[in-house]
Amino acid sequence: MRHSRGFRTRGRRLLSKPPRERGRGSIGYLLYEYNIGEKVVIDIRPGPKISTAPHRRYQGKVATVVAKRGRAYILKLKIGNKEKTIITTKEHIKPFVQASLS
Repeated sequence: MRHSRGFRTRGRRLLSKPPRERGRGSIGYLLYEYNIGEKVVIDIRPGPKISTAPHRRYQGKVATVVAKRGRAYILKLKIGNKEKTIITTKEHIKPFVQASLS
């Protein structure tokens, strides 16, 4: 029997928390408001609302906030020479902080 090639296949490590991080955790990420044009990092959180999580191929990618749709944000990012649009909630994004080289 062939194994499934579903949407969440091969994501066990990505979609599970380490033992010391299990539980509810802090809610500070939910209080942050993103502005249009702001850069964010896609960081899939396995606990809350996995149904609103982007595909695992976008984990760790930097995107730009284009618009807000209800509670969700519309993000644009470039993969290769294609422009991708991702709709996700704030549980799965965090602000992009560029490290200075000084």
